[in-house]
Amino acid sequence: MVARNQNLVAITWGASVKFSIVQFFVSLLLAVFFMAAVYIAREYVTFSMIPVTVDVTFSSGSSQPECNMFSGKWVYDNKSYPLYKEKECKFMSDQLACNKFGRQDLSYQYWRWQPHHCDIPRFNATRLLEELRNKRTVFVGDSLNRGQWVSMVCLLDSSIHDPNMKLMNNTGSNLIIYKALGYNASIEFYWEPLLVESNSDDPVNHKLLERIVRTQSIEKHAKVWTDADILVFNSYLWWKQPHIKVLWGSFKDENGIYKEVENLRSYEMAFKTWSDWLEIHVDRAKTRLFFISMSPVHEKAEEWGGSSDQNCYSETDLITKEGYTGNKTDPNMMRIVENTVDELKTRGLKVEIINITQLSEYRKEGHPSIYRKQWGALSEEQLTNPNSYSDCIHWCLPGVPDVWNELLYAYIFQQ
Repeated sequence: MVARNQNLVAITWGASVKFSIVQFFVSLLLAVFFMAAVYIAREYVTFSMIPVTVDVTFSSGSSQPECNMFSGKWVYDNKSYPLYKEKECKFMSDQLACNKFGRQDLSYQYWRWQPHHCDIPRFNATRLLEELRNKRTVFVGDSLNRGQWVSMVCLLDSSIHDPNMKLMNNTGSNLIIYKALGYNASIEFYWEPLLVESNSDDPVNHKLLERIVRTQSIEKHAKVWTDADILVFNSYLWWKQPHIKVLWGSFKDENGIYKEVENLRSYEMAFKTWSDWLEIHVDRAKTRLFFISMSPVHEKAEEWGGSSDQNCYSETDLITKEGYTGNKTDPNMMRIVENTVDELKTRGLKVEIINITQLSEYRKEGHPSIYRKQWGALSEEQLTNPNSYSDCIHWCLPGVPDVWNELLYAYIFQQ
């Protein structure tokens, strides 16, 4: 009987120990779960309080937005685009009026650029005119920059319905002036294709067999635009030849020194002169500076899978391969621009680069090709081969340059 009671006590004591051990581990497990829940809740609250980047918030000290507006895709949008009508823009250039000169496929007018992770602000002409009130904006560069200027004029002019409240002054000089009189706003274009002085400075007669630049001379041009409130520069295609003849001295000086210089080096020399002028002469408190990156060409269809004897003529579709780059797009030249801008930043002057290159690479169908005013009579050989005289450099309007101006608009109103 005693032995039986002893066995019962032993069993009861063992069960009690086992229960205590189980209870301990259950309690420990509950404590772990509780601590984990507290940690997760704290992390969730912390994360939810981080501000979300919106479409036009820019990172400090950089011309690149936190949301990269230059990385995206083209979306067909025939409800919101075009932003103006070709026939209604009284200041349209015959070089860019593709519909006027026979292009029937107008799908090039209906594409909207959509960044991957944000939206470009809708262009509001009235809002921009208010921002430009009592200000002078000058586009400085070549015919591609002039095309962007025409686009900007058409965009702004669409909101000014009184013909007495706008004025265009084109005397045949390097400077063309559009004025929105009700806002005392001046939007101008200045022909300066190589940024420094050259033998191509005439706005009409500049197609010469030999291109000569004075890479150390810019004051002839710069004195015209230095006091502007907004300056929009470009310079690229006019440098696209293996060598450029550089002149030390004036064009009137018989003793001037001429030297063939490799194009990248001469480009770099010119940008050094340009940046030095900006640093010394531009009013930092007043003037905002922008540089438009290289505009791509579509002169060889084989680059996007077409025939070797074709170009942009008769193209109606976009290039869909993401990251496509044509052979004439030179990253080394753009690197010179970026390095120059970075150097200016260290000297306290901010130039913002509007990168239109990649988004424009996809638009092989956006060029005038044969649908533009021809400045000379076409030969029989040309007429039988439209590819031979197709313009695959400039852009139809309304079209691609309108998006360049939407990006410029976003930068002007950056937070």
